[in-house]
Amino acid sequence: MADKKLQYSAEELQEFKEIIEGKLKEADEDLQILKDSLSHKDDHGTDDTGRSFNMMEDGSDTLSREEMAQLALRQEKFITALKNALIRIENKTYGICRVTGKLIQKERLKLVPHATLSIEAKNQQDS
Repeated sequence: MADKKLQYSAEELQEFKEIIEGKLKEADEDLQILKDSLSHKDDHGTDDTGRSFNMMEDGSDTLSREEMAQLALRQEKFITALKNALIRIENKTYGICRVTGKLIQKERLKLVPHATLSIEAKNQQDS
């Protein structure tokens, strides 16, 4: 019976680090777009349109701003999770399930690089 791996190799951790850094760059860019939208940096200048149009737009604008604020908060949380994953890589604890202590499957980490739970632990949590 072969010994089970307890942690990923330096080469594997480097591969995950590159994946995470790429996702982090994209997430930062997406967050900046959301923040710009919230601060009206991308305003298309509807100030000179008819009053009735502006009144209708005000209601949808409020809803859109609330949705954008929620998206921005989710994006910030995602960025924090990615940064924490980079810290775990540096500490050589990346990819170890925080519930079972077993290695999280490589395929899962490639799809969800900030995961801290194995599929097994996630399923138990959802039950």
